Order: sequence, then C-alpha cells, then structure tokens
Amino acid sequence: MLNDGARDDTQSIRSTSGIHSVQRAFELLEAMADAGGRVGLSELAVRVNLPKPSVHRMIRTLVALGYVRQEPSRGYALGPRLARLVGASNRLLGHWAAPHLQQIADELGESANLSMLEGDRIVDVSQVPGRHAMRMVSEVGGLALPHCTASGKAMLAQLPREQALAIVRRTGMPAYTPATITDLAAYSAELDQVVRQGYATDDEEQELGVRCVAVAVPGSPVRAAVSLSAPLTRMSDELVRHAVPLLSHAADKLATELHLDRPSAG
Repeated sequence: MLNDGARDDTQSIRSTSGIHSVQRAFELLEAMADAGGRVGLSELAVRVNLPKPSVHRMIRTLVALGYVRQEPSRGYALGPRLARLVGASNRLLGHWAAPHLQQIADELGESANLSMLEGDRIVDVSQVPGRHAMRMVSEVGGLALPHCTASGKAMLAQLPREQALAIVRRTGMPAYTPATITDLAAYSAELDQVVRQGYATDDEEQELGVRCVAVAVPGSPVRAAVSLSAPLTRMSDELVRHAVPLLSHAADKLATELHLDRPSAG
C-alpha cells in the first residue's frame, strides 16, 4: 500500500508524463507546419529528434482525433479539425490587434493591417481602413504568398534562413508585377536588408500602384506582422519613415499582450 509520500510522487510522475505528452504532440504539429503542412514519418522523426516508433504512436493518436490526416502517399498532413482552432485564434488575435491598428490608421490616414504566417501562406487577420476615399482594402482571411508582401518578408526574416528559403521554394516565386523578386539569392539578400533595417517593404511587388511597409511582431511561436498599405502616390519615403516607429510600437505591444517568448539577444 502506498503511503502519502509515495502517492504524491506517483501523482507527480503521472502529471509530468501527461504534460510531456501534450508538449510532444504540439511539437509534432509545429514541426509539420514548419515543413509546409505535409511530411513523411521519417522526416518528422528527425525534425522532432524522437525515435520513429514513438512518433508513429503519437501521430496515430492525432490522426484518430482529426488533427492530422494520413495521405495516400503514406505521408501525413495537418488535419481539417485544426481549422476550427485556427479560425477562433485568428478572430481573437484580430480583436486584440484592432485598437493598435486603429491608432496607426488614425495618425497616418492609411490602412493598417495585421497578418500571420499560416503554413507557407500569409493570411490577413485584421484591418482598419484608412480615411481616404481611395484606400487599400484587403479581405480578412485572404491568402498571399510571402515572397511578394512586406508582411511576408518581415515574418520570414525572423526565421532561420534555410527555413525561410524552404518556404518560398515550396510556394514558388511567381512574378505578379515586373518588380516581384523571383530569384532565391536576391530574396535572401532582401531578407538580410530587412534584418538590418528592422522593417520590410513591398514596392509594387504584389500589385502595381501599391506600396506597403511592415514590422514583424517579435517573439515566437506566433509569426505575425503589422503593416501599412497605401497607393504608391501617397506612400512616400517620408511616410515610411514616419510609419516604422508606429508599427514597431504596435508590434511590441501585441507581443507583450500575447506574452510571446522574445528571441534572445545575440
């Protein structure tokens, strides 16, 4: 018969084991997301640094729950049940960001946006339109590729470089305008520039006549960016210089409110 001390130790072990299992399950899902949402069992085991049989047991549980699905190729993909969680999370994030976006739009008069990196795509989560009759309006929930957007560049610049380049390799780098960056080496150099200056720009790279500037929300594991978009005729270099501190302040406030883990210095 267990004494009280032994019983407490047993409960503690079970509790720790349960927490560990939950942690491992989320590590698997995040590793799958980093791989573009689809991955084979062997690659997944390497990514999470666990034995293949252990990964297989956990992945089968996630398949049974609907958070992962097995494909005809025998590989695994993120499952449809995650969409419910993602949708609810994005709505809340948009709600939390709205006051910060409103402050930017009120001060600068242009449309302020919040975007997130979901898999290999950029999704628009929230927007506060500018006050001009001719203004940039994006559809909440709309998707874009990261290579041609200021928000995409800002978020990918925060990732390890090979991971960032793997994303644009998977999506391809189609030319939407003559200004779109379609060369991998040129894009890597662009990310270097984003790291140096602390913000990213899209100069008619996604749509002619439109210019955007974006700052990434610091921290992880959430990948998000706050941006300002306007017609090229109004988005001057002076407006960009004025916008960057406001975007950075909003990004920092969001990171604090979301309790994101900041990257360590150096």
